[in-house]
Amino acid sequence: MSTDAAPALPVPDGPFLRPADEIPAEPRWGHVDGLQVGLHPLPGPRGLLRIYTPYLDQPRERMMNFIAVEPIPAGETRRGFSELEPSALDDARGKRFWSADDPTDATPRPATEPARGTIEMVDGVAHQIVFVLVERFDNGADVFLHLRFRADRPHEVAIGSYAREGSVPLEHLVITATMGNYPRLRELQLADRVVTPAELWPDFTGHAFAPHARFGLGELTRDASGAVVLAAAPDEADPVGVTYAEDVYPGWHFEGRRARQYWRAADPHPAIEGLVNARASYWASESQIPGGAAYENVELLEPFRQGRELVFGVEPLD
Repeated sequence: MSTDAAPALPVPDGPFLRPADEIPAEPRWGHVDGLQVGLHPLPGPRGLLRIYTPYLDQPRERMMNFIAVEPIPAGETRRGFSELEPSALDDARGKRFWSADDPTDATPRPATEPARGTIEMVDGVAHQIVFVLVERFDNGADVFLHLRFRADRPHEVAIGSYAREGSVPLEHLVITATMGNYPRLRELQLADRVVTPAELWPDFTGHAFAPHARFGLGELTRDASGAVVLAAAPDEADPVGVTYAEDVYPGWHFEGRRARQYWRAADPHPAIEGLVNARASYWASESQIPGGAAYENVELLEPFRQGRELVFGVEPLD
């Protein structure tokens, strides 16, 4: 097939969605009837995982969220930014992501020649696994991820993070959900309370990010297994029916059903923290968010551990 052709759509394989055998192919994996993850050149900025939730009655190309990769070298506090840093491979904005079934070969490959991922049985449950390789960061971090989908958890993806041997030592490898403004997430669920942006930043205005609010292990929700769960939900009963200012780009208009978004961390490190920030205007604009500031980045921060898995989920509320 000519590489000028439109990429072939992913195909079902049992409960999972996998890239087609044809080239070019769309780089998208996940659950046939659940959460799916894609890479550039699917629409949106480079240097981000795309989170799709078609089970929430959203169009196929509508993203519920993006996930960025932000490594912090040991002894430092400044992050690398996968979405913002220029690529050393082509000088375009955003680090290059590509997929592989074997992460030991770090040679960049076209995103439209995706790995299909592997399917294996673990304790009687089918798992789909694909590796996402990441271009080296300007701060010397050389990292990659795996995506793991479990057939019995259709609204989740587990994201494992790794540093290569040649990477600078890492303090943290932050995997952050970056687009809470789209569903206007405003209710952050903690162990003993729900907190909103209006409570955390009562005087916040303007077009920048609010500073991070941080919550330690004792403030975070734990599930029955002892895992930490950091969840955020919209505060609107009908997010589709709100009125937008005329200057709000139509792509920010919410579509579909309400959902709770969350991170889950089994065996949490004692130093784990939940971090959130907020915006009062939509990204790359001065257009006001209906109803005021909403959470933008939602993340769990831990000291770096090789192969550490965090689970991201989007669960319907209706």
